Amino acid sequence: MSSSMRYLRLGRTGLDVSRLCLGCMSFGAPGRGNHPWTLDETASVPMLQRAIESGINFFDTSNSYSDGTSEEILGRALKDMARRDEVVVATKVFFPWRRGAPNAGGLSRKAILTAIDDSLRRLGFDHVDLYQIHRFDYATPIEETLETLHDLVKAGKVRYLGASSMYTWQFARMIHVAEQHGWTPFVSMQNHYNLLNREEEREMLPFCAASGIGVIPWSPLARGRLTRAWDDATERTRTDEYGKTLYTASVDSDRAITEAVGRVAASRGVSRAQVSLAWMLAKPHITAPIVGATKMEHLEDAIAALDLELSAEEIAALEEPYLPHPIAGYE
Repeated sequence: MSSSMRYLRLGRTGLDVSRLCLGCMSFGAPGRGNHPWTLDETASVPMLQRAIESGINFFDTSNSYSDGTSEEILGRALKDMARRDEVVVATKVFFPWRRGAPNAGGLSRKAILTAIDDSLRRLGFDHVDLYQIHRFDYATPIEETLETLHDLVKAGKVRYLGASSMYTWQFARMIHVAEQHGWTPFVSMQNHYNLLNREEEREMLPFCAASGIGVIPWSPLARGRLTRAWDDATERTRTDEYGKTLYTASVDSDRAITEAVGRVAASRGVSRAQVSLAWMLAKPHITAPIVGATKMEHLEDAIAALDLELSAEEIAALEEPYLPHPIAGYE
């Protein structure tokens, strides 16, 4: 591992994770899932190698990414590139892995027990370091979910538990019920947070800070919208159907924010991506943004952002145009 990479404890655990987490949604078999921009294994491996070389030890994937082939690519690469005890591998469970099939998705005991074994098989590991519920399951009693997750930890298949986007009251209730029963607690929250959507600052982020929960935001660059001028488009912009539900042109402040990012980037002589990530890394409650990469320059920008320290005036300029947004990313 690189000596220049910074590491933090994940929440109140003793687990050391790099200040950047490499998101693996962009790695997978072409034509699988709904990501036309997905990189095949040949293109993915150099990204993973560069991440390891840079000191990144934290990798996030999901059983739903490219029909599970993201897990397969990640597992094979890490076996060749790293010691298993030195990397932290996170995956998720919730979204259906067979559309329309009963019990193929959700957070029931049956679904979780099937999903973890399938994920371990695809990864080629005997355990997952961080197992996350990808969303809140309205159809399953939380006691059923929590006890099953606890059983996975006790069975040695999972080391730590995390959650992803949901309302703060839902997360708080799950934490409370786990405490009541003496079940394994959640240690992290993977939520939707960036300069274009800061709604998590209202409740979730203060709650996590007060509760000692590590925060590992997804989409820190707003699906790339913070990396370019407002009117510029990419193949992903045009084909990312889920991204279109997260960010729209209806909020006038978004353009002003991207323009502010551009001004700071120009004055510093760095990329917009570096500025946007440096803003997030300056937040004391953030453990590690989850950064995706489809080009090597995306990964290099993320690594460079670790050394970019914004002034209080620059941060204020980036934040000033923000206006309230609808909740997005909980579905």
